[in-house]
Amino acid sequence: MKKVAVVYWTSTGNTLAMANAIVEGAQNADAAVTLLEASEFGPEQIGEYDTIAFGCPAMGNEELEESEFEPMFASVEGLLSGKPVALFGSYAWNDGQWMRDWVDRVQADGASLINEEGLTAYSEPSEDDLAACRELVANLA
Repeated sequence: MKKVAVVYWTSTGNTLAMANAIVEGAQNADAAVTLLEASEFGPEQIGEYDTIAFGCPAMGNEELEESEFEPMFASVEGLLSGKPVALFGSYAWNDGQWMRDWVDRVQADGASLINEEGLTAYSEPSEDDLAACRELVANLA
């Protein structure tokens, strides 16, 4: 049984809704899945999971949330080489540049990116967005 971590940060609940849908999809694929807030995850846990889905909304000038998520992500990204990783999050302004930048960063880290463009939802995730979330890691589980 594959072990999947879904690690997220949310402000409005939109990214949490996406995280919950990813958890649901992984469970439906018989994966052992753990939902963790960014503050609950660190480098020592990377090896415990076969796949990790990271979720963070766009903040400020299209960047990752800087007080909890960014420090956590910076602490683990050097350990992502070869690890299957998925990225997801919501945004409510601009055009989603934060996700394109994050994808580039993760690819430079050598991670095996599951969703090459990241999975985004504009504002509150639609039913189609949530369906895409449910399918995100299901194939790997």
